[in-house]
Amino acid sequence: MSYNLDFNSVLARSDELLQGALLTLTITMISLVFGVVIAALGAYQLTNGRRWTQRIWGAYIEIVRNTPLLAQLFLIFFGLPALGLKMGANVAAVVALSLNFSAYAAEIIRSGVDSIPAGQTEAGKALGLRNDQIFFRIILKPALATIYPALAAQCVLVLLGSAIISTISANDLSSSAALIQSATFRPFEVYFVVTAIYLVMALALQGGLDLLGRAAFPFKSPPGAS
Repeated sequence: MSYNLDFNSVLARSDELLQGALLTLTITMISLVFGVVIAALGAYQLTNGRRWTQRIWGAYIEIVRNTPLLAQLFLIFFGLPALGLKMGANVAAVVALSLNFSAYAAEIIRSGVDSIPAGQTEAGKALGLRNDQIFFRIILKPALATIYPALAAQCVLVLLGSAIISTISANDLSSSAALIQSATFRPFEVYFVVTAIYLVMALALQGGLDLLGRAAFPFKSPPGAS
């Protein structure tokens, strides 16, 4: 059996792939922003909250980390409308990715908080600061500096994992690839190009996170540095 490679039919529809890639990046970046905010609040509750809030956050993290992202996505997009909460595919994708990322990120941030010497907390209390002020003004930044490489790696995984949102008809890169493949019958060429696009996006995101890490934490080595 012979197979003649022909990328022309795929490249002729490159605008669709680029639009899908742009939507993938947009959904990913929005999800990362929301996810980090939720994770920071979760890490605060895990380290400073009341026992019942710690248990709630602990249960949330265990549930999210021990169930498939696909099931979480379907629950939000297909399940919530049964309770009267309906949302579009893109919004559901952002919600699912944000909640999933926040569970992993909250544990990463918590580990960074635990690594900060207790003396910093005691110094904050000596200045009359509240627990939330100590956490967000004193503890959080050095904690983030400590765990930044792990958090950055998790961000890249969110980008790559976003391919799953095509299952709810979000018009992302994977969805565009499936449409082009069904029209051109060129699966190898389509998914070769799509794989290359995902690789470029992942490397670009990693590079952007490296620059962000250098700017925010100049006293720490950026992710991937030796």
